[in-house]
Amino acid sequence: MTDHKALVLDETRKYHIEHQSGPFVPGVTEIWPSGAVLDADDRAALVEAALELKIAAGARSQRFESRFAKLLKRRKAHLTNSGSSANLLALTALTSHVLEDRRLRPGDEVITVAAGFPTTVNPIVQNGLVPVFVDIELGIYNTTAERVAAAIGPKTRAIMIAHALGNPFEVAEIAQLAKDHGLFFVEDNCDAVGATYGDRLTGTFGDLTTVSFYPAHHITMGEGGCVLTSNLKLHRVVESLRDWGRDCWCEPGRSNTCLKRFDHQMGSLPEGYDHKYIFSHVGYNLKATDLQAALGLTQLDKLEGFVAARRRNWRRMREGLDGVPHLRLPEPTPGSEPSWFGFVISVDPGAPFTRAALVDFLESRKIGTRRLFAGNLTRQPAYAEVPHRVAGSLRNSDFVTEHTFWTGVYPGLTDEMIDYVVASVREFVGRHG
Repeated sequence: MTDHKALVLDETRKYHIEHQSGPFVPGVTEIWPSGAVLDADDRAALVEAALELKIAAGARSQRFESRFAKLLKRRKAHLTNSGSSANLLALTALTSHVLEDRRLRPGDEVITVAAGFPTTVNPIVQNGLVPVFVDIELGIYNTTAERVAAAIGPKTRAIMIAHALGNPFEVAEIAQLAKDHGLFFVEDNCDAVGATYGDRLTGTFGDLTTVSFYPAHHITMGEGGCVLTSNLKLHRVVESLRDWGRDCWCEPGRSNTCLKRFDHQMGSLPEGYDHKYIFSHVGYNLKATDLQAALGLTQLDKLEGFVAARRRNWRRMREGLDGVPHLRLPEPTPGSEPSWFGFVISVDPGAPFTRAALVDFLESRKIGTRRLFAGNLTRQPAYAEVPHRVAGSLRNSDFVTEHTFWTGVYPGLTDEMIDYVVASVREFVGRHG
């Protein structure tokens, strides 16, 4: 490192320290439900990548992919520009001609959950497939293997489900269902990095796994996501779809990795057409950049501590609210150790106050709240005319649409902040006792 560069990075770290936020003031300081936790090393990593003008995908991206794949015990990882793009790539990969008779085709059904975030479902619709919506279990806010099994029909070809707010669903049982019925399984792990089910990390069960690095998530690149798999055929399809649909697998800045760049013949192209410009999929450009990967690498070093902080904050909230009347508090899925994304609260329908009134009170105290994402997706205007099938009742999805919200447990929250949230909830319920 040059003396000039070292000086810039040293000054960057000093700048970070000088611009720390002030002390927490109850009712004045915003308590966000989620957010990035960034330190001087994160800021310096971004500045260093900028100084080197690493503005496209490159060595840092490859290094992150390698480390992240190893962490999640997958053979391959592919960085993307967002978690939503990761979901699109994962599901679209299952429509590839490379899969021959197993490929998903328009009209095939994919089982998913009605109460969740839209980008778990949107790729199903965008590929001309039919979402089959199943309900969730209150308390854990995930679906169950029993519900998924009951939803499997003659047109069912895949399952795509997210772990809700960091709490694992019955992923081992659902993965076994997929195997027994010859279905593809996409595991949306965007909210649950670091969670375990049984003795395995979530994200290790699916044919394909997706992760998000949006600032709300467990580690961040600002924007960014990842698709992981141990299936080398699917790995090549995901890479092709992400990188314009090209057939070539050379890394950026490299040529002729296959040693036969000008020896290929595909489609009706002339013999010897440059492999770098042969396209075998109708793809996208959904790559991330080395600037994003630089931040991801420093964040990755802190993941274990972030997960521990989320669990600690969730536990403090749970213990602080235990016994408060009229509230339904969350529980871990049996056999799991969640990596919590948020703390879910449901207001009993017979309570002397509404969810909206409690939320208004908390927001007036600068305590940020969020809904359980889209609630029942089938009630959202975007899906009013989307062909779909509902398996069983969506009673609990309707319940969370009316009565459920969540607050933060992310690592940027202090004990003092958590205790203020707890005290505020208790005060409000006490006033309406």
